[in-house]
Amino acid sequence: MTGYVEFEFDLPGALLSRLITILDDLQPAPLNAANLSNVPEEQGVYQLFLDDRLVYVGKTDAEAGLHKRLTRHARKVMYRVGLDPMRVSFKAVRIFVFTAMDLESDLIRHYGGVKAIDWNGSGFGSNDPGRERDTTKIDLGNYDAKFPIDIDREVAYAIDAGEMAADALARLKEALPYTFRFESKGGRSRKPHPDTELTPLAALTGPVTPREAIRHIVASLPKGWQATALPGYIIMYREAPRTYPHGEVIAVSGD
Repeated sequence: MTGYVEFEFDLPGALLSRLITILDDLQPAPLNAANLSNVPEEQGVYQLFLDDRLVYVGKTDAEAGLHKRLTRHARKVMYRVGLDPMRVSFKAVRIFVFTAMDLESDLIRHYGGVKAIDWNGSGFGSNDPGRERDTTKIDLGNYDAKFPIDIDREVAYAIDAGEMAADALARLKEALPYTFRFESKGGRSRKPHPDTELTPLAALTGPVTPREAIRHIVASLPKGWQATALPGYIIMYREAPRTYPHGEVIAVSGD
């Protein structure tokens, strides 16, 4: 029969091919606040580089656009042993028609798979793993194992005389570029633990290291509190004495 033909356009393949060309032609920029101020909170994909070597491929989701994602990653590379944030750069592409295709997996596959891209599959993009994961042993290839948090680097933080421990802890949590999780009232309540609500602190002049600040706070709490530094975050619970794989006890109250 003449006058008829079937045509199937490979939209996913065409989009991926064009996207790869755009990414490869784009010059990476340092992952810092000044450069991220020009990145909109829109849908798209991005890449991270360490010393100009591709280490992470990511995409946005319904909860966070390009700006929020990259800002979170910029904090993730701060205060890490063996990692200067200046070594990390990024590329980002806004996609106006963001389809349901799994562009992240396609891009990872194009650039050699997870084994060739160090930070994909290493826990780099994860949020706080939660209490149930605190005792899990960390693989040596994990991002936090390669670049553990530096709790001995000074931060802009101080404590006023008479400030309650609960308030000091909340402010320290905001000041740190990594997770600092501590015991609350319990259950589903987000209210502070009574011990921290009722404990006034002595003054502490800043800047100080997280280790110094936490030791200062814990020293004033009732007996049984313990602060532990894990490779990627710090926890503080009324559980002393307790050991964790790869954990370093920072402070114990009542010692």
